[in-house]
Amino acid sequence: MTFPKLIGASAIALTLGLAACGDQAAIKSETNVETPAVVETVRKITKDDKFTYANYDQIQTTHLDLDLDVNFDAKVLDGTATIDFKRINPEVDEIVLDTKDLLIKAVGVKRGENWVPAEYSLGEDDELLGQKLTIPLAEDATKVRIGYRTSPEAEGLQWLSPEQTAGKKYPYLFSQAQAINARTMAPVMDTPAVRITYTANLRTPPELIALMSAEQDPYTPRDGDYSFRMDQPIPAYLLAIAAGDINFKPINDHIGVYSEQYILDASAKEFEETPLMEGANERLYGPYRWGRYDLIVLPPSFPFGGMENPRLSFMTPTLIAGDKSLTNVVAHELAHSWSGNLVTNSSWRDAWLNEGFTSYVENRVMEDLYGKDRAVMEQALGLADLKRDIAGAERPELTQLKLPADIAHPDDAFSQVAYVKGQFFLMFLEERFGREHFDPFLKDYFNTFAFESVTTEDFITYLHDKLHVNFPDALTREELNEWVYEPGLPDTAADPQSDAFKNVETQSAAWLNGDVKAADIKTADWSTHEWLHFLNGLPELNEAQYAELDSAFSLTGTQNAETAFAWYMQAIKGGYEPAFAELDKFLMSVGRGKFIYRLYDALKSNGQADMANMIFARAKAGYHPIAQRRISSVLGN
Repeated sequence: MTFPKLIGASAIALTLGLAACGDQAAIKSETNVETPAVVETVRKITKDDKFTYANYDQIQTTHLDLDLDVNFDAKVLDGTATIDFKRINPEVDEIVLDTKDLLIKAVGVKRGENWVPAEYSLGEDDELLGQKLTIPLAEDATKVRIGYRTSPEAEGLQWLSPEQTAGKKYPYLFSQAQAINARTMAPVMDTPAVRITYTANLRTPPELIALMSAEQDPYTPRDGDYSFRMDQPIPAYLLAIAAGDINFKPINDHIGVYSEQYILDASAKEFEETPLMEGANERLYGPYRWGRYDLIVLPPSFPFGGMENPRLSFMTPTLIAGDKSLTNVVAHELAHSWSGNLVTNSSWRDAWLNEGFTSYVENRVMEDLYGKDRAVMEQALGLADLKRDIAGAERPELTQLKLPADIAHPDDAFSQVAYVKGQFFLMFLEERFGREHFDPFLKDYFNTFAFESVTTEDFITYLHDKLHVNFPDALTREELNEWVYEPGLPDTAADPQSDAFKNVETQSAAWLNGDVKAADIKTADWSTHEWLHFLNGLPELNEAQYAELDSAFSLTGTQNAETAFAWYMQAIKGGYEPAFAELDKFLMSVGRGKFIYRLYDALKSNGQADMANMIFARAKAGYHPIAQRRISSVLGN
């Protein structure tokens, strides 16, 4: 059967290309699966990423070497980027790179054994995309070298003063390149369709440690001169830098935690089950191929729960709950070592290939380690978030898995549609084909496309060729089309039912009906998931009910960030003013976008726009540039 969107000669060519790629991957896996290699493919490269200037269908960067001073006084990275490339079109006579807010100081081209100065041009500055950097190339050119300097306002870099850190003594720097902020850090082909290896040398003040998403010695001495090497090819959005008064604590021989000293022991304790997660992933989907796996707990202004930078996941301190209840985020970032980092979406229209696969793998790992009940609770919470995002979508097309070509910003790709609808699509496929067939299929998928970037259509063709042809009655053309290319949530989506949540609902109803006091609700054994289900499911309460809950369970000021967020969302909805002082403190001290974007939006939508703007005015300097932009948009500033 031939699926829609893959019709005629183009589908045949795509299928042939996938078959060739699969054969090579099979040979590689039989010889030495631990050795990474770029799998050559016969698939035609089509430029399908509107968020890059790069001429990657004609020429592609293959290696990046960075030599940079980390200048905390000026808040810039300053140095050179040396780029190796390969010509796809032998007649191409220029290379086009992405830059944004970079000062280009000089450009050289290597011809033979000699470096010669080169002409270059910068295009008009676009608010979203930055500037196109075009460098003419002679036939014998093999490398380009660019002297440059970043901007203090670079969206991909946050510079913290000593006062903004826990230790209050030294400054701190960390990056966030996803989705298209690598171009604010270095001149690159800033598209997930292009993968590079990289090396780097960073110079910092000698009392600081520098880290990157690359091979590094966790016990390197503090000397202000640090070298890094990433031999596996990665897309530019996985470039990452952190520098500050950072300490290290091992969990085992190849997994450990970096953080400021104040949270180091607690972080290592919270994440001590990471080796178990790695083992579960390997049992299900094959070997971990990246060497070490470390985590760094960043300052509170980090705008995400986690970022899957290879070898070094960036994590928010809001995960340190003291009871390991929020470590599914660790499972998610680790899972990206297979889905997203190993096999990558080739454009942000296909973001579900990164995030939906990873959410599915994360949930399978949580089930493997902690049982079906926890996995089902997390599915149910995710489904509720997905339904909220679908209901609030500005355009129905933004709730498709394969996003439309006219998405305005790559951030549009990172809703619960990519994460949860993508996860539930894979759950649907697992149910239809059977776990005993679907697990080996996914393992082969990760192996076949290791260190490649793929499209939704690549996956559909591979699904057809490797699984559906053997079970033709498991899936119809219409069902697949509905999941991938149509908006909303199909009727075939799973409806996870949790006995624990049913108990929560029963007790909640008894309290709301006045049958029991809040203090009589049996919460002693509730997990964070059960608290979230309880709080998220409450209707708008009266003042006495808010006060009764708060008195019984000390919700205002709770140190569990997830529970605090859910409670403050309820307090805003009902105008429960006794919680507002602690809400203010929360917004002043937490920079995680998952929480603060919705809290500011709720304040604005519930008649508290003045309060929101006043808090933002005080908190803004401590937020990451990405968060500053998003909140300004929410508040209409």
